Amino acid sequence: MYRKILVPLDGSKVAEGVLPHARALAYSEGAELILLTVGANPVMDYAFSDPGIAQRAIDEQEQRSKKYISEIESQLKAGGFRTCTLLRVGAVVDVILGVAEEMQVDIIAMSTHGRTGPARWLLGSVAERVVQNSKVPVLLIRAKPEAGA
Repeated sequence: MYRKILVPLDGSKVAEGVLPHARALAYSEGAELILLTVGANPVMDYAFSDPGIAQRAIDEQEQRSKKYISEIESQLKAGGFRTCTLLRVGAVVDVILGVAEEMQVDIIAMSTHGRTGPARWLLGSVAERVVQNSKVPVLLIRAKPEAGA
């Protein structure tokens, strides 16, 4: 039933809370895990003042993201899971939904950050917007917050 599972990760332990569930689903279904990390685009912040700063920020973020997603992929491959990784830049919800369609995934598995009140109002809920707009099922895991969060 599930051949491809899209797992968006943002570098946080909260987001990684979905991994045990995604692994269990992939194991039971013999599915491939598609790990996605989405980088913000700092160009808008620096483009007018110093385009060089924007490019350096993009390059540094890309290197951090590649290292992070590669470490997760290595752990999963060591456990016998089929995986691939994607690194994209853009609006998080749009990128997640676009990749889901592009890769023809069967399900999206992701953690919620559990924001409430003003934080949710200001930051919005990526998970909620993915659920509302996804053409495929979405597995949401309410992860435990990071220490000090």
